[in-house]
Amino acid sequence: MLGFAFAVLWLFVRGVDIAEGGELVLGLALGEFLIGLTVGIPIAFLFRRFFSPTPVLVRTPRAVLAALQYATVFLWELLTANVDVAYRVLSPSMPIDPDVIEVPLRVETDLAITTIANSITLTPGTLTMDYDAERNSLYVHAIAADDPSSIVDPIRTWEDLALVMFDERRDPGSPVPEPEGDATVEHEGVDAWSADVDERDEDAGGEDDA
Repeated sequence: MLGFAFAVLWLFVRGVDIAEGGELVLGLALGEFLIGLTVGIPIAFLFRRFFSPTPVLVRTPRAVLAALQYATVFLWELLTANVDVAYRVLSPSMPIDPDVIEVPLRVETDLAITTIANSITLTPGTLTMDYDAERNSLYVHAIAADDPSSIVDPIRTWEDLALVMFDERRDPGSPVPEPEGDATVEHEGVDAWSADVDERDEDAGGEDDA
């Protein structure tokens, strides 16, 4: 199918004019089409290992729809997060409670993980700090982590759509697997950074009381 598509594309690249003097010159078009097949089929075969094992015609409509939903949900989250961060920064009481949250993932491919990690970082108020391949978890810093569910819920929505977009083996809505391994040993730097933030917050609170 891809070789056939290359042959059709070859006709456009060559600029074949099938109408000459009001008569169809099918012989010329057919000759160029055969040249396109001769070149296109070997190229498609050579790069076959890069193709998805799932038939594209079956998966593509679902993936495109999921991608459109992902973009819509992300833009809405981007808008609401901007408003929320602006409120917290401008509020006299500064309701900020920063912390690092571990978010176990169901997606497993590099592209899906990177997409979700970048979405988190692009959303104001959250930042992807690290990824633990052994535990398949992201470590997310949030400026308002007093309610972890408000941080995790949008990520789960993105993940449900990413499972469809990238043809993952798990289905949307599937349970989150328990992470394996010891996060404390693997991420001492993250834990130390979080502890340092907490200590600075306590110092700032003491200075305010004074």
